[in-house]
Amino acid sequence: MKLIIGPASENLAIKTAKLAGYEKIKVIKKQFPDGEVYIRLDGSVKNENVAILQTTCPPQNINLMQLVFMASAAKLSGAKKVIGIIPYLAYARQDKIFLPGENISADTIAQMLKASGIDEIITVNVHQEDVLKRFSFPAKNLSAIPLLAEYIKQRGHNGAFSLAPDKGAVHIAEQAKKVLGGESGYLEKRRDRYTGELSVSKKNFNVKGKTSIIFDDIISTGGTIIKAAKILLDLGAARVFAACVHPLLIGNAEKRILNAGVEEIIGTDSVPSSFSKVSLAPLISQEIKAHEIG
Repeated sequence: MKLIIGPASENLAIKTAKLAGYEKIKVIKKQFPDGEVYIRLDGSVKNENVAILQTTCPPQNINLMQLVFMASAAKLSGAKKVIGIIPYLAYARQDKIFLPGENISADTIAQMLKASGIDEIITVNVHQEDVLKRFSFPAKNLSAIPLLAEYIKQRGHNGAFSLAPDKGAVHIAEQAKKVLGGESGYLEKRRDRYTGELSVSKKNFNVKGKTSIIFDDIISTGGTIIKAAKILLDLGAARVFAACVHPLLIGNAEKRILNAGVEEIIGTDSVPSSFSKVSLAPLISQEIKAHEIG
């Protein structure tokens, strides 16, 4: 197995290749004045099984095109099998038609990846795991929640309360609870399909005087975290942290979240940023080594 170092995940890919003991294939990239991207593999992949590690976080359109171009280049260069390791899978949140005239973006992305030459994918904490069942080729979801919880535990917060932002994410809080050992719970969240306005119902949790961690797969604008933090603090939580796998943090989200009383935002390097305090390299390297053996 050789690992192609995707430009959007360069540091993560280098760490992963070192842990897995794989040869690295570097990528020559550039962007033309009109915005189109150029990709060239700087190494031989002929008759090899290859993995491409490339996140598709913002700028998702550029990162996505780089990914499919790398896959196509690998197949054209004689690669036997191409595995796409996509820590953050863009456009995966819409897996059904909510309003007339919409597109199912998850289906379109799946078709695009397959057409580029990708034989299977590995992703991390996709928003709805069931969306991967719609793919016509093997697609596996990994969870980085235990890694985040372990990081928080090592920081001295063993026994902290783990909160999921909605009922659909209760499994996230339960995964964190297994590591942290405290109690867990979830909120009732509703979003207006036309306006995008978010409402969160208050619930009673036993958090008075305790450290509480809000776990989520994605933090984008921060609206959910802000409302959840207010509920926890109103209930008497001593300290509130926010932990997520994909720290998108759009616009002034960081400022708004911290102003809401959240002490710290902890994310992974799925989305390279100042919040990337936990690396996915151990999780991904372990999976691809087991994958290779299997």
